[in-house]
Amino acid sequence: MGKRLTQIATRTGDDGTTGLGDNTRVSKDHLRVHAMGDVDELNSHIGVLLCEEMADDVRELLVEIQHQLFNLGGELSIPGFELLKPEAVLALDEALARYNAQLPKLQEFILPAGSRAAAQAHVCRTVARRAERAVVALGAVETLREVPRQYLNRLSDLMFVLARVLNRMNGGDDVYWKSERLARNGDG
Repeated sequence: MGKRLTQIATRTGDDGTTGLGDNTRVSKDHLRVHAMGDVDELNSHIGVLLCEEMADDVRELLVEIQHQLFNLGGELSIPGFELLKPEAVLALDEALARYNAQLPKLQEFILPAGSRAAAQAHVCRTVARRAERAVVALGAVETLREVPRQYLNRLSDLMFVLARVLNRMNGGDDVYWKSERLARNGDG
């Protein structure tokens, strides 16, 4: 692969605009830029999660997700372009089924806590939801394929499941919400 980035500080954004992949310039608060930024932030949080101890299969899955998120960011940066394939959504569906099958059924709500890796997976989940909202907002004003939205929706679900998997890695468990209402009713 040839060199793609030759200069990082171009100063072209000093006027409050940024360049898209098709060489058009838009305001830095454009919905497309918000979506691109949220996807980039999600990818960065997954990078932080990858600093934690985890099973090799989970690590490999997260690295593949990072590549797919880079594809998604590239697709968002070029209006009308397609990089993220429907097969990427299917891969998340398969991972969801595989990892969810290993877990006990949820009986209560859980808190975004536990091990550091699990807590970071929950951060990834919430950022994925924000990125999904940004893509939905962009799709309300511009034509977008459904694959990016579907991918982010599945990914947030997968990050929830992986948080539960990571909490159990060394014999731990989910951190359950202690509902005052359920406790008063004798249910919690």
